[in-house]
Amino acid sequence: MTDHTLPTLRLKPKMDPRKLRHGYPWVYDNELVLDRRTKAIKPGALAVLEDSDHTPLALVAVNTGSRIVGRVLDRATVTDLSEDWFAERLSRALALRARIYAAPYYRLIHAEADGMPGVIIDRFGDLCVVQPNAAWAEVRLDQLTAALIRVTGVRHVLKSAGGRARNLEGLDDQDAVLAGAAPDAPIAVPMNGATYMADVTGGQKTGLFFDQRPNHAFAAQLSKGEKVLDVFSHVGGFALAALAAGASSALAVDGSQPALDLAVEGARQSGVADRLTTRKGDAFDTLAALAQEGESYGLVICDPPAFAPSKQALDAGLRAYERIARLATPLVSPSGYLVLCSCSHAADLEKFRTACIRGIGRGLYQTGRSAQLIHTGFAGPDHPMHMQLAESGYLKALVFRL
Repeated sequence: MTDHTLPTLRLKPKMDPRKLRHGYPWVYDNELVLDRRTKAIKPGALAVLEDSDHTPLALVAVNTGSRIVGRVLDRATVTDLSEDWFAERLSRALALRARIYAAPYYRLIHAEADGMPGVIIDRFGDLCVVQPNAAWAEVRLDQLTAALIRVTGVRHVLKSAGGRARNLEGLDDQDAVLAGAAPDAPIAVPMNGATYMADVTGGQKTGLFFDQRPNHAFAAQLSKGEKVLDVFSHVGGFALAALAAGASSALAVDGSQPALDLAVEGARQSGVADRLTTRKGDAFDTLAALAQEGESYGLVICDPPAFAPSKQALDAGLRAYERIARLATPLVSPSGYLVLCSCSHAADLEKFRTACIRGIGRGLYQTGRSAQLIHTGFAGPDHPMHMQLAESGYLKALVFRL
């Protein structure tokens, strides 16, 4: 029986509920009966999802102003989200990270894959940055924050409200301090033998991209004694790991001077400042300029922002990935390595790989050289993949030997 203390969402008669029974976490607006009663449900409120025969399927969070109207939270028999409910999920997530990572610097909650749809939490020692990118979490930040402090023992919790996802949910862009205080300087984060500087109040997203950690490590294995070029470097992700592993030098290229300044400070704290140089500029223009200057590198990495953030942007995004591959290829010395990355949800691995191979082929044309794909990398285990949600496997890193 449905708990009538909660409103209900009902699937349309022709909608097959099996994918939801098998764990799919989203219900779209075109799958539901959206009558006047349903549309009156406040964003972030809870409801019981039913199939067309009125059989309860799940507890969902509702936002009728979003394309994703229902986000599955729990069994249909659960009727409320208490602090204990949050603590149980946080504890399960923490157990995984604590087993893998020696130091408390990681993604603690990776949205649907960790049972908290639309919620991102990154941990930086005794500080956590929360991205509540869904209305249900936004209206329950007090419970979430209390549970987070209880489970992890952190003293400071910040809310990061930037990003496209919050706009799609109709949420504001106001950052906030939820507990403790915001730091007055970037946080030093140890990772892959280097020290990275995370600006958790003014940087991109939560301040650092933990997802690339295993790909930084793999690329670093190829860097000993080599000149390294890190394009779209942000705060020096690949460059600092390579220098820590023995690269002879690294050039970090990014369009953001504040990000490059953080890379320089990270290099200083890592003891490799004498081997890092930076160059501010457009990545496409800089790659072309470096080729004109006759530069070559034993390891080149291109880790751009999402060129294809949506299906509508897919074709243009794939052309951009192909162009990056074409421009980067001539800069790789013979038998050197090229790492190409994509964080675009819309560009799956096959499409991204095809675009990269096409670009490399154009870059190698009439050189007598060929390419080998030697490794495919993904996000680290602190970014688990939801088994019913292909979008959660967004990060791809392809490593070629040219």
